Amino acid sequence: MAKQFASAGDLAEKTVSFTEIGRDLWAFTAEGDPNTGVVIGDDSVMIVDAQATPRLAGKVIEKIRTVTDKPIKYVVLTHYHAVRVLGASAYQADQIIMSDTARAMVVERGQEDWDSELGRFPRLFQGHESIPGLTWPSITFSDTMTLYLGRRRVDLAFLGRAHTAGDIVAHVPDANVMFTGDIVEYHSACYCGDGHFADWPATLAAIDAYDLDAIAPGRGDALVGPEKVAEALANTADFVTSTYRPVARVAQGGGSLKEAWDACRAACDPKFSSYAIYEHCLPFNVARAYDEALGIDTPRIWTAERDRQMWEALQG
Repeated sequence: MAKQFASAGDLAEKTVSFTEIGRDLWAFTAEGDPNTGVVIGDDSVMIVDAQATPRLAGKVIEKIRTVTDKPIKYVVLTHYHAVRVLGASAYQADQIIMSDTARAMVVERGQEDWDSELGRFPRLFQGHESIPGLTWPSITFSDTMTLYLGRRRVDLAFLGRAHTAGDIVAHVPDANVMFTGDIVEYHSACYCGDGHFADWPATLAAIDAYDLDAIAPGRGDALVGPEKVAEALANTADFVTSTYRPVARVAQGGGSLKEAWDACRAACDPKFSSYAIYEHCLPFNVARAYDEALGIDTPRIWTAERDRQMWEALQG
């Protein structure tokens, strides 16, 4: 009998931290679970990534209300994944913002991603029955967009493909702080099942060019100070390239997916096996790297059935 998904057995509650990473800029983190960013302006609040359900978003709102009573006006979603977007309704924001590409991915694969992730991450979908439906943006943009929360400026930008084709970042210039979504992780595995390995390092380099003072990554602790920022950027790049290179060698040499899996484990286990969600991400990462190495540019849609088939083939 095939093993269950690694994440299906991850049922222990995580300890939440709410960390100020710049003046009135907060990172809601939980030991490798999806992070949420909070930007407090003069007159309102912006959320960066919403959590998977309204119930989990409520935990973020509880933390926000310990530091401000200003209304939540914007929810910015760095990409389309269900664990990031399906809790958006809880914030009752005036506007929900995504990139054009992220919205197109909701159209193309949003329901399939929801069904797939719900089956793989039971703990992250607490209260999923309260999700009102797919989350749709009220505003989209292609390359850059600037918003003002009173005098506080927030620059949204697409810097390149990485974790998905539609990733965006949120930069707060007055504090030189960035919310990166899952382009950057810290002591958490990168989920690359919908990623673009060849593009990801250049996107990280574009973030590095900001010379940031702090980052709220997609998963893992808040990164305060240039040294921590540099460490996380380098580590994320190493994870991505260490995953792709051995898989590409096998795929381009005519080897099987199972052989690519073995090669990836040999390269990555010694460095990354202790990372949050590593075992869960690995089969999806290998499958996507194998496809990309064979010239499949657009990631194939993950469905609950495809998840099971792939997992059984590699973990059985």
